[in-house]
Amino acid sequence: MKLIAYFLTLLIALSLHAQSVSSEANQWSALSFLEGTWDAKATGDGVAAMGTYTFRLELRDHILARHGNLSECNGPSTYDCEHGDLLYLYRDAPAQPLKAIYFDNEGHVIHYAVSTPSPASAVFLSDNSQPGPQFRLTYELKGQIMYGKFQMRMPGQEEWKSYLEWSGKHR
Repeated sequence: MKLIAYFLTLLIALSLHAQSVSSEANQWSALSFLEGTWDAKATGDGVAAMGTYTFRLELRDHILARHGNLSECNGPSTYDCEHGDLLYLYRDAPAQPLKAIYFDNEGHVIHYAVSTPSPASAVFLSDNSQPGPQFRLTYELKGQIMYGKFQMRMPGQEEWKSYLEWSGKHR
């Protein structure tokens, strides 16, 4: 009888572990269209830049990270053509909403709530209760081309203004 109880306990534990591993892998399914390396041709406010960015799962699939590389950049002297940034998507706990945090070499840090309004789009929206502008980052896959926008909205305004827009194919 003890042997049967032992095997039942073992089967239940293995089943729960399999469900946990499966749900960790599935937590990123809504954003799987982002994964991989993408070319990016960007324009905005007198800036023209080219490069790549890569979305990949890291830390045993607990985060989805975006890393970017600039290969060409032309812009006004006020634009940082040596710009570098990181974007990490995560959940505070299983089954919690997706969040993201952005860091760049100019010292900016932006916290985002993440939504997926369609199977081929993602919207990152900063908290509008903080002082200063609100930020919106969007990705949308149309056919074989990924389109992106980084936009801002000043306090008291309803309209979003694009700061940078880009597009490119998957590599």
